[in-house]
Amino acid sequence: QVQLVQVGGGLVQAGGSLRLSCVVSGNIRNIDAMAWERQAPEKQRELVARITGSGDTDYADSVKGRFTISEDNANNTVFLQMNSLKPEDTGLYFCKAERNFPNSIVALGWGQGTQVTVSS
Repeated sequence: QVQLVQVGGGLVQAGGSLRLSCVVSGNIRNIDAMAWERQAPEKQRELVARITGSGDTDYADSVKGRFTISEDNANNTVFLQMNSLKPEDTGLYFCKAERNFPNSIVALGWGQGTQVTVSS
């Protein structure tokens, strides 16, 4: 059982920056990776970034070079630094804890979601 609490989000002008935080508690030993996802009414739900327990990262092509996922293990926190924001980045962002198995990925929990709105 894991719990994820998100902090951050808000309204920013195009070209600006925001940082999202996700504080994780519970059975963190079972977590193999953390991810950020986003959902907008006019767009498909998509994986934005993922970081593994070893520190390897993956990003959606649309955010490469602009977003950075990182972790602070001492505080059980995962961050998403978003720079050079575009209106198309607008959406509801969720952090997600994952456990990897040889044949599947299991979601252990999600944050409550936080709105990011980028104005033109």
